[in-house]
Amino acid sequence: MNKILAQRLRECRKERKLTQWEVAVYCDITEKAYQNYELMTREPRLEILVRIADKFNVSLDYLTGRTDKKNVSK
Repeated sequence: MNKILAQRLRECRKERKLTQWEVAVYCDITEKAYQNYELMTREPRLEILVRIADKFNVSLDYLTGRTDKKNVSK
């Protein structure tokens, strides 16, 4: 399991002052499913990870630890 992913999900959510429930609703998943991502007990499917990245306005590379640059380049 990717510890960096779980850590960055939690950090991004807290920076934006969102609850796990709010992120879960946006991603159309259960709150428990999102909690599992932050607890490193499950990994999100790619389509869910894309939604999360969109919600947090960060790149997939940032969430997965491939870069430390948060912002999405456009």
